[in-house]
Amino acid sequence: MELTILGCYSATPRTFNNPTAQVLEIKNHLFLIDCGEGTQVQLRRRKIKFSRIKHIFISHLHGDHFFGLVGLISTFGLLDRKNELHIHGPKGIKEIITLQLKLSNSWTGYPLYFHELDQKIPQLILEDETVTVETIPLKHRVYANGFYFKEKEGDRKLLINEVQQYEIDVAYYRSIKKGKDAVLEDGTTIPNHKLTEPAEPTKSYAFCSDTVYLPEIAEQIKGVSTLYHESTFLEQHKHLCDKTKHSTAKQAALIAKAANAKQLVLGHYSTRYGNIEVFKEEAQTVFDNVILAEDGKVITIN
Repeated sequence: MELTILGCYSATPRTFNNPTAQVLEIKNHLFLIDCGEGTQVQLRRRKIKFSRIKHIFISHLHGDHFFGLVGLISTFGLLDRKNELHIHGPKGIKEIITLQLKLSNSWTGYPLYFHELDQKIPQLILEDETVTVETIPLKHRVYANGFYFKEKEGDRKLLINEVQQYEIDVAYYRSIKKGKDAVLEDGTTIPNHKLTEPAEPTKSYAFCSDTVYLPEIAEQIKGVSTLYHESTFLEQHKHLCDKTKHSTAKQAALIAKAANAKQLVLGHYSTRYGNIEVFKEEAQTVFDNVILAEDGKVITIN
């Protein structure tokens, strides 16, 4: 599992930073999370193939999290995309995007599906053979969700020497990797645990976009491999969180600690701060394994 940060700053634009967008790769599947202005340029810069993106998740309808979406959708059309595209986001996103496409006469030539969200409890919104995605209800100035990506357990690993010792036909390898016992020609049953070892441990990723400090998040994401949590302010400006509905670096670290996360990624920094290292220093007073999101950074999730 690998995370590529395309943008990680808050709303005020700067020439050398980008607003929120990131790509999560899980077993060769690419998921785009949020889509601030300039996202498609960042995708090009990082040499990420547009055609591999089939699902886009939008946390909330503030511009620094989705103003790049209609441009990306339109570019997909210009490139003669054929694959369907699924947009998961707050209720209203379909109306916004389709109105832009209508007034610019830029209808897509590929199937475009909207999956609108309005629940304030966790929802399973995507499931396939490799991953599940749940919403993480957040509290911001508008309706907002984070997203919790969890790998499904893979096949068990075949102990090829053991399998060959019992002269088991290759035709049965797949079922053995799925956990079934092997039955020899003489009727002898070989227990699966003698022929395989456990699959690789599954990994998970929680994306918590703009939100006030919500301790209850930790319960939903217990044991998460990597938590991305907004850290717009430092504790010295904690009073601004009440007005803007954001969090501090220390509060993000408290969530990571309570969730027993393996690592914490900070982002969505206010541009009032000249050096983002101060966010890491503050968070590490609570939680040790802290990574600073930076445009272009690639983070391995173990």
